[in-house]
Formats: sequence, structure tokens, C-alpha cells
Amino acid sequence: MVHNLSKEHSLVSNWVSELRNVEVQNDRLRFRRNLERIAEVIGYEISKQLEWEISSITTPMGIADCKVLKSQPVLATILRAGLAMHNGLLNFFDHGDNAFLSAYRKHNPDGSFDISMEYMSCPELDGRVVIISDPMLATGASLVKSIQFLKAEGDIKAIHIACAIACTVGIEYVLREEPKATIWCGDIDDELTAKGYIVPGLGDAGDLAFGAKMQS
Repeated sequence: MVHNLSKEHSLVSNWVSELRNVEVQNDRLRFRRNLERIAEVIGYEISKQLEWEISSITTPMGIADCKVLKSQPVLATILRAGLAMHNGLLNFFDHGDNAFLSAYRKHNPDGSFDISMEYMSCPELDGRVVIISDPMLATGASLVKSIQFLKAEGDIKAIHIACAIACTVGIEYVLREEPKATIWCGDIDDELTAKGYIVPGLGDAGDLAFGAKMQS
């Protein structure tokens, strides 16, 4: 299942346009905030698909039967680019547990790359809903490897993927490898370069949000 939030008119399209805009990108705070806001909307939409229950809440005037989340999701993110979106999800699922993974591309001299995974921190995952955030779903390789590492730690109930921009090729790869995953994205692009970059995309989300990094 794939949800493209730009398919219908909403403020998400406005925020995506600013993420793509080379002039607006100079403002790192605004770039991070736009990623955060897109994640907040995705979190709200995901909440409609979670399990709810009735809880009797004491008010100053009596008892109210309120709908509340039956259990909190696990919010996972891929360091470092996913941190802004992770914060947006945490703004809405403020009692959610958290997981962090350091999956990244390790480039080879011939132009190809491998996915390196050097760190993971997560809570108990058995029977939990996991929402994993990564702003750019390009080839899908790092996302699939991250999901595989998470699944090795427990029997996950459901996986939701939150991204700002996704590429058709990456979506197809993720759903081949993880057919039960649900993908939520701010917009979808069709082109992927030979080096695995989305076109028109928006560039390197990690660098735009947090500054350029040293190349290894």
C-alpha cells in the first residue's frame, strides 16, 4: 500500500515545493521544519489505522468515555537524515518508544555502493507497530536492510514507512522485499540516476538539514 500525500491538494504540497526549492533550501531551520511538518501529517494519517479502545476519563464534571490508542508505536529512524522527520512523528506520538539505526551508503571506486549498518538501538518489538522515517526513498536498499535488522529483533506487527520524497523504483523494491509494509510519502518521482539519486528530488536531505559531511 502506497499513500502519496501530494495526490490531493493540501499544505503538504506546499512544504514539498519548499524542500525542493534551491533558494529556500539555504535556510536549514526551515528545511528541517518542513520535513518535521510532513512527518506530523503522516503521523496523523497513520494514527487512523492503529488500534483504539474506549477509556473512562474522569473530568471535573463527571466521566467521559474517550477513544485512546490501545498501544503506542515504535518510532524508528535512519541516522542522520531521518532525525527531523522522527521529531515530527514524536511530536504526535509523544509516548511512543524509539529506535535508531545507522544505515548508510558506502561508495566503491567503481561508482557502486554497499549498505553499511554499524549501529542499532531499539526497544522490545514483539507485537509492535513500527513507523520508520527516512526523508528520501531512492533505491530502497538502506530502508530494506534497516527493516530486516529490526525484524531480526522481534516479531513486528506492522511496518509503516514515512518519507518526504520517494522514487518509483525504490517503492517497487521495498514492496517486493516487504510486501506488508505501508509507504507514506510527501511526493513521488519516477527517475533515479545511475548513482541512486532521485530526479528531480531535492538533493541530499541530510546535508541540507544538518550541513555537509566529510566523504569517506
